[in-house]
Amino acid sequence: MSDTPVLSLIVTIVDGGDQLRGFLRRVEAFENAPSMEVIVPYDASIGETAKMATEFPGVRFLDIGRIDTAKPLDTSAGQHELFDRRRAAGLMAATGEIIGMLEDRGWPQADWAAVLVRLHRTLPNGVIGGAIECREPAGSVNWAFYVSDFGRYGRPFESGPVGWVSDVNVSYSRAALEETRHIWSVRFHEPLVHSFFLDRGERLYLSSELVVFHGRAPMGLLALMPERFGWGRLFGRIRTLQFSWKDRLKYILLGPVIPPLLWVRHLRTQFAKGNGARMLGSLPALMVLTTAWTAGEVWGYITGRA
Repeated sequence: MSDTPVLSLIVTIVDGGDQLRGFLRRVEAFENAPSMEVIVPYDASIGETAKMATEFPGVRFLDIGRIDTAKPLDTSAGQHELFDRRRAAGLMAATGEIIGMLEDRGWPQADWAAVLVRLHRTLPNGVIGGAIECREPAGSVNWAFYVSDFGRYGRPFESGPVGWVSDVNVSYSRAALEETRHIWSVRFHEPLVHSFFLDRGERLYLSSELVVFHGRAPMGLLALMPERFGWGRLFGRIRTLQFSWKDRLKYILLGPVIPPLLWVRHLRTQFAKGNGARMLGSLPALMVLTTAWTAGEVWGYITGRA
């Protein structure tokens, strides 16, 4: 009889501490879970994570040592590199037939593991993502952050083939993982991994049944703006790896009109989901955050650097 687990769950540490602790308690409470391994990669910058092993003896806390990032650790680019490399280390260590990847801010619904296995056993798609709901309570700024990053993943939506899923709630078949190993082995970049399948005509799958609830500590606009700029710049830099110079120039020139287009898109999406009043209340914060992101994204196109 094989000892290979049906499911490997990779947990990306973003906040750590009580956020991670709350996440793992939700995992312990999974209903009808398959045989599974839970892998939590941590590096020297968060070495204290190892102390949680006594609280969660069924979890594999994976020490990946010191990571020398290209940018300082106190920058958004440096932090994002840590997240990407933790993901890669976790994927490298996974042994399951199905590999799920979540982050500690996204607490899974009790049936998450059972639903995930059912989806992979009934669908042909090698990449399956899920819904991302806003964990309450959330003030207007935090909700604006949620909408700017994950608004289109909020329910209700119709499950089906898509061109995008989020690495906050995503899973891979073993075959899909192995096919893309050359892309993610050092650093996991969601757009590059998923483009591998899209470029050859395959579709990703987004399920409204596979649910996590995303939350973070209350934030102010001034604190979030540099983060949004930094992450937007990284996104722009990653896209330059796929773009021609003509594409880069096009998006640089379109930069000034992108934020208003995003505002309209978010308004339409949230009104359609029944969140119109809340969207209007958070619109000023959303306008600031999307503008900061777009400025960073355009700067990433210009410089080609994170």
